[in-house]
Order: sequence, then structure tokens, then C-alpha cells
Amino acid sequence: MNKKIYYFMIAAIFVALSPSCQKGYLDKNPLSGPSDESFFANQDELILAVNGLYSAANYAPLDNMPTNLTIDNGTDIGWDRNNSPLQSLGKGNQDSNNAYAQNIWKESYKVIARCNFILDNINKLADKVTPAIFKRSTAEARFIRAYTYQYMIDYFGGVPLVTKMLKLEDAQIPKSPKSELVGFISKELTEAAVDLPNSYTGADIGRATKGAALSILARTALNNGKWAEAAEAAKAVMDLKVYSLHSNYPELFSYSGQNSAEIIWAFQYLKTANTKVHSTPSNLLSRNGLGFTNKVPSQSLVDVFPCTDGLNIDKSPLFDPKDPYKNRDPRLGYTIAVPGSIFYNYQFETHRDSLKCWNYNTIPATRVDNQEAINAFATFTGYCWKKYVDLADKADRSNSELNVIQIRYAEILLIYAEAKNELNQLDQSAYDAINLVRQRPSVNMPAIASGKSQAEFRSLVHKERLYELAMEGFRQTDLRRWNIAEKAMTGNFYGRVQRGLVAAAPQIDENGLADYSSVPNRADLRVIEVRTFNKNRDYLWPIPNIEVVTNSKLIQNPNY
Repeated sequence: MNKKIYYFMIAAIFVALSPSCQKGYLDKNPLSGPSDESFFANQDELILAVNGLYSAANYAPLDNMPTNLTIDNGTDIGWDRNNSPLQSLGKGNQDSNNAYAQNIWKESYKVIARCNFILDNINKLADKVTPAIFKRSTAEARFIRAYTYQYMIDYFGGVPLVTKMLKLEDAQIPKSPKSELVGFISKELTEAAVDLPNSYTGADIGRATKGAALSILARTALNNGKWAEAAEAAKAVMDLKVYSLHSNYPELFSYSGQNSAEIIWAFQYLKTANTKVHSTPSNLLSRNGLGFTNKVPSQSLVDVFPCTDGLNIDKSPLFDPKDPYKNRDPRLGYTIAVPGSIFYNYQFETHRDSLKCWNYNTIPATRVDNQEAINAFATFTGYCWKKYVDLADKADRSNSELNVIQIRYAEILLIYAEAKNELNQLDQSAYDAINLVRQRPSVNMPAIASGKSQAEFRSLVHKERLYELAMEGFRQTDLRRWNIAEKAMTGNFYGRVQRGLVAAAPQIDENGLADYSSVPNRADLRVIEVRTFNKNRDYLWPIPNIEVVTNSKLIQNPNY
């Protein structure tokens, strides 16, 4: 996508639109900032206000990275080294003061308040803006508000439903049932989709489209077991004929892929005047690449990727424990830097005895000290994430302007396949959807043959989501939707054997979970941490304690 768009500096101005805690604030007309009497004076100011919503929705709860690029590191497939509140959520020792959950709650309600301000005041401009801009701006605000609520119910369950600007005396609000919130989100997105265009050009590229609204509608329905609605909304996106899979999978997560027809909606970044950037490369990169390597994938994720014959590594004759990364689904190497590969123009080798490695940044290549083996803070698991790590950011790894995808077409195809199967409507269209994802040219995994039972197809979809979407922020909601979090998130979180390889393939179950109990050298695997998961508590995050204390009508989630 083009760089362009939103005037991010306006976001600083728009902060003033959030509700104030000062008594009588809503009755004032400040001379130094916007208010409901002065801000919406014309069409340009309305557009700037809506632009600010996109910047506000793109917040960073941890390490200057957007939520979807951090959250998988609190699941079975990733780990955050920083002794952070996200690490606590992954380990299962979080409490109601967890700062990661608190940041998402706080920032979400800031976004919702801004949306409500616009929607409460937009009618004042009905005769001052063109009908098209009026309809589009209203729909954009409703979309972003619904998108934000969708995130909140995925993590917290029922939350207060606030649809207008509040006065202090109205601030005591109980949770709405999750079912009511799902209904609200669905209605908002269905109606917003009618007034949003299929696509944009020029400076407007990056705004919410009809496809984006229908996609979040499909995602919300899927995560809440509304299979018919999920299939219908996903099919509606497919029927727009706007989107298609990008042929080059790894390119999607680089600067060269930002104009891809697979991208339905992405957060936009712009380095000019440091208006909006993120620090993903510095957090994910290897030590040789001058990164911190503080967010890393698990050994179990590496072992779950199948061989090129489509079989799990515990079943495939193509798997060789002495050369474990050969003959594997190409998405393993596209998603994760594995030993023996080239990563950021360095030989990537995390065997502790590999004290030297090749540096391909020089011509000819030179031998240098291998920081992946000798640095105490090199990747603890022996692997690195690769998505959103682009050599173009080499000189400024903490200030990337690479757009971060929030919705892409592959997700929609997998939503459709899963929902059709759960409806027990396993027809050719479901097979076509999953096979499109598996058989894009740069992946080219074997097609799923028809004739599968519902349970067999369910297993294939569960695994396919892992291969395709790892590190993009879906794993936590997937584990919850499938009711397998207590299995996936309990026990040892493993890194590689530090001076060798896993002697034999672990057993891979129907959900893509690896069991190392029969691996001969299991004791040599590095135990990064030991995790617990309380199924009576941890399917929901805690509501921040400060919110429960200050809002007497707000009930904490169970067992916190």
C-alpha cells in the first residue's frame, strides 16, 4: 500500500477529543483545543478527525509493536523474553494488574470514545459536507468502533458497551453480555459495509473498505461459533472479486508486497517527522542482525510444519532428524529463521559450538564472531521470527514504516473453510478455499483431496491456520475457539537442543500440538519456562483492577 495517507500529526490534536476526568469539562469550550462546539466546522476537519481514528486504533501495548505482532508470543507458539506482562499471560501467572491487558483495555476505550465523539457530532455537519463523505465518514467510525469491540470481546468476554459520549455521572456501567456485544458488532459492520467502497485510490488507500467490514464480521462470527454468519460474510468478501492471494508468500510481509491484492486492510506507517513507526525489526532480529531477539518462536511450532508431501514429520518418510529443515512446508522457512539458513545476510546458526559464521553483507563474504552462539541474549529458543523483518530497515531497525496487515484474503478463505465444515456443509467450495491457500505458487503444498470426514477436515483447517497465520495474532483466539488452550498452554515451553538436534520427530496430534514424551533426547531440549493454564480462569483475561475499583457496576472476570 502507498505511504501517503493519513495525516498522523492530527492524532496529537485529536487526543483532546477523549473524555476528561475533570469536573465540568463537557460544559467548557476551551480556547486552546477542539470541542464539540468548535471542531466540526467543515468537511476537511471531519476527514482529519476520522483520520485520527486510524492512528488511535493502531496502538502498541508492548515494545512499540502493534498488538497482532506481539500477542502470539504469549501463546504456545511464541515467547517474550523481556519478563513482561505478556510473558506473564503466556506463563499463566497474570493477575488483574497485568499491564499488557490493561493497555489494551485502556487504549481500546480511548478509540471507542473518539468514535463516539464523531458519531455524536457528525449530524451537525450534514449540510456542510458532501453526502458521499458524510456516509463514508460515519461508516468508518462505526467500523473502527466495531473492530475495537471485536478485539475486546476476544480477550475479555463481556465488557461495557458504550455507544455515546459519557458524562461523569453516567460512567458507572456494567458489562454487557458477550452475546449482546456480538450482535452489536455484527449490526454495525453489516450496516457500515453498505456505505463503504470496494477500494480506494491515491491518498485514501488504507481506509476501511466494504471488504474490511465484511471480514471483521466474518472473524467475529467465527470466534463466537456463529458458523452460518461466518461463512456468509466470508463468501461475501470472496464474491467482491477484489482480492486474490499474493503469489510470493514472504513478499507479503515486506515493503515490496505492500500493494498486494491479498491485503484487505493494514495499519499504515510513515517515517516522515517520525509521525508513525514501529520497532518490529529491532525486537525480532537476530543478534548478528543487531536485533534484540526478545520475541521468538517455539520448538513446537518449528516441528508442527509438515513435510512437502503434506504429512506431519512423525509420519512422513521425507523427514530426516539429522537434516530436520529439509523437505518441509516452505512457510516454515518464510516464517521462521532456522539454523543453516541465511537471515539478514548472515549465516544463521544457533548451535552453541558455532563460534564463527559467514557475513554476506561484505563482498566477498567474511567470517565473523557468531553472536547467535556467544551472546547471552541471543535467541533463547534457537529460532527467530522473519515476518516484517526487511533489509530495507537495516539502518534504522527501531523505526520501521512497513505497513502491518490486519486482514488478508488467506484468512477469509480459511474462515470460510472452517465455518462450512462446522456447519457440516463440507462441499467443494470449502476444499477450494483451503487449497487456494495451500497451493499459492511460492508454497505449493499438496491439495487436500475430497472425501474427508468432518473431524478430518477440522484437523486440516486447524493446522493450516497455524502454518499460514503464525505470528500474525490469531493463535490465542484459535486456541480459545477450539477449546484446547489448557492442553496447548500447559507444561514445558521448549527451545532447540543447544548442541545438537531433536533425535526423533515428536508426535503431532490432530490440532497440530507436539508431544515430546517419546523423543529419546527430550531432556536435551532447552526448557524456556514451565507454563500453567487454569481452564476456569484463563480463557478470559482479567479486567484491569483499576477499572473494577472505580466502576462499582463492573464485575471482574471469574477467579481473578
